Amino acid sequence: PGLLRSARNDEQLENRKMTDRIVSWHPSPSKPLYVPPVGAIDAHCHVFGPAAQFPFSAKAKYLPEDAGPDMLFALRDHLGFDRNVIVQASCHGTDNAATLDAIARSNGKARGVAVVDPAIHDAELQALHEGGIRGIRFNFLKRLVDDAPKDKFLEVARRLPQGWHVVIYFEADILEELRPFMDAIPVPLVIDHMGRPDVTQGPDGADMKAFRNFLNSRDDIWFKATCPDRLDGNGDPWDMFAESVAPLVADYPTRCLWGTDWPHPNMQDAVPDDGHLVDMIPRSAPTEELQRLLLIDNPEALYWAD
Repeated sequence: PGLLRSARNDEQLENRKMTDRIVSWHPSPSKPLYVPPVGAIDAHCHVFGPAAQFPFSAKAKYLPEDAGPDMLFALRDHLGFDRNVIVQASCHGTDNAATLDAIARSNGKARGVAVVDPAIHDAELQALHEGGIRGIRFNFLKRLVDDAPKDKFLEVARRLPQGWHVVIYFEADILEELRPFMDAIPVPLVIDHMGRPDVTQGPDGADMKAFRNFLNSRDDIWFKATCPDRLDGNGDPWDMFAESVAPLVADYPTRCLWGTDWPHPNMQDAVPDDGHLVDMIPRSAPTEELQRLLLIDNPEALYWAD
């Protein structure tokens, strides 16, 4: 009876969680004033589900409503972009089926970043490559993942297919702690959201200085100049983000990427307008040359080199 009761409680909890699924995206984003150049790439976005076809991981820390490829590609067109880089969302764990399905439905207009079990076989990595994956992601946000084994991460990073890179998601307060681990990764690095600096410190604040020191440590570290909605607590129009990030883009013009972060995981209490996010691009990259690097040349080098 005890086991039955426990199983019943687990089932009830799961049912309650699935009925409490969250919506973290804008129902009707504005049309941006800024018009991206032809060929522009949204280099950081996700898909959720559809859960009936692609169930969420048992270890998921959040359970979103469905936000599948049809919605993503409609947003892409609405915002004026041509291509997407779809990053595996943590709610799907190491089952990359939803991401691969979205890439397959994109008519060649999407590539992806996977999350893998470090014990993955080489043949499975090759299958991911054939499905459009060009990198793997290591997540160090404790609220999103239970375990981040650096030794096992390094082992898999040493046997990635040719031309792949590693995406790393962490917060600014553990940058120095992660340095020896990141220094040992033998492929290019892409840092999500610049390692989440406190942009209210300004462009010369401690977090940005530490991140610049890290960028200067090797020439194959890229970063995503993304997520003003997460990093600037003052809110839209995110002036502190623009002030802090524009100098970084200007100083590292060949190493920056941009993305919407749609459907904005866990941002249900502060859902951004995606049109306004796009309008941040000329504030972070004010010249046409910088915009082309940010939106086309740099992401092409990582995701469409072949």
